[in-house]
Amino acid sequence: MALVVIGGHSRNVGKTSVVAGLIAALQEFNWTALKITQFGHGVCSADGKPCDCDTGDDHFRALSDEKDLSGETDTSRFLVAGAKRSIWVRTRQGRLSEAITDIERKIAGAENVIMESNSIMGFLKPDLYLSVMDAGTQDFKVSANEFLDRADAVILHRAESQPKWDLVTMDRVAGKPTFMIQPPPYVTPEIVSFVREQLAARIHA
Repeated sequence: MALVVIGGHSRNVGKTSVVAGLIAALQEFNWTALKITQFGHGVCSADGKPCDCDTGDDHFRALSDEKDLSGETDTSRFLVAGAKRSIWVRTRQGRLSEAITDIERKIAGAENVIMESNSIMGFLKPDLYLSVMDAGTQDFKVSANEFLDRADAVILHRAESQPKWDLVTMDRVAGKPTFMIQPPPYVTPEIVSFVREQLAARIHA
């Protein structure tokens, strides 16, 4: 089983679009897709707005299989793109570790897995980790900063100016493959070829 993780330095930089694009372009992998959302006090980490991520006062995690094919939610978009299975994982902030056993149980037997998350890097070792970065977005998640050095490649929004983030420099990913995008699309033929070649090399190593 190959495991691919797609992270990003902030919300709304295209992580979900990259996951969906790779699922659609690499149908032969028969993906099981996961989106991991951490929440606190009824506020979603995905967009900072009140949401239904919260699993209730008595529960700190929930994992549910997506069935909707409308494409209106992120996990539904994964199914529409061609994922064989799509799972939404919700945990309270700082308690992802307590959901790892459940996550591993959910993906047991999957042919290949693609996850949208930064924090999962602290618990699982993927075959490939791609970080999506937008120089025009100032916010930089702690989790994205923590694991940036482990990125196998960077997907970078094309920009005419220097990055707006203050405490992180592109020097940290110097020498790593960097794919420039100008959405849409979020996934280019070069990105698809890179992922396919890297997974083929690692799976058969």
